[in-house]
Amino acid sequence: MNYKIVAKYIKDLNFKISDTKSFFLLAENIANYKVKINIKSNPIKEKIISIETTILLSPVKEDLKNIIANITHSTLIEFGEKINDKKKLEKIILVEVPTTIYPDLRKTFIHLFESSGFKNIKIDEVINFEKLYEQRKTQ
Repeated sequence: MNYKIVAKYIKDLNFKISDTKSFFLLAENIANYKVKINIKSNPIKEKIISIETTILLSPVKEDLKNIIANITHSTLIEFGEKINDKKKLEKIILVEVPTTIYPDLRKTFIHLFESSGFKNIKIDEVINFEKLYEQRKTQ
């Protein structure tokens, strides 16, 4: 099943630190946050699908909710033929496209934090979407 990426863009961007206290708490407690990734898709036309990959910062503890940080990246892909193989389609949506766009998404996410004064934000350079896909299938 061949496809090509016909468009990529930032669909949504939320970055909010509610106050100065939250800024300093985040700087001290950045290790108490983890990065999550969500992926969803929507058919646009018969051979075109939109894939939305969201990266967000999520607190590990409930009392650390004074920051909102997420980016949704939309990727439009067009298939050369009609989509029949659902398993292959699922792998394109959950593995191939996110692997392709993740470096740009990560770069933008890190830039937001660095521009806001956080120099020690650590986000994995590479995410093994194949491994995540296989784990998802076994759950």
